[in-house]
Amino acid sequence: MKKNRYLLCLLLSGFMLYFAVPRLTVNLDGAQGIFSAVWLIFALIVMAGNLTGLLYSPKKQGQKFETGRLKKKSRSFH
Repeated sequence: MKKNRYLLCLLLSGFMLYFAVPRLTVNLDGAQGIFSAVWLIFALIVMAGNLTGLLYSPKKQGQKFETGRLKKKSRSFH
């Protein structure tokens, strides 16, 4: 479930960057240039965080765990 959220946030931030980059000018002096640079840095940090969460999220344990407890093997003595 978290992977879907990470992917959605990554796509939305990429969509925002797609529209914002042509309109932002970092070369300007003053507040406009600083705002553009800071906005781009924050957008890249958001994308990096979501990509990290997507790539390094823990894998599902599958059949080894049964409702949070270790599944014990049953022994039979014949």
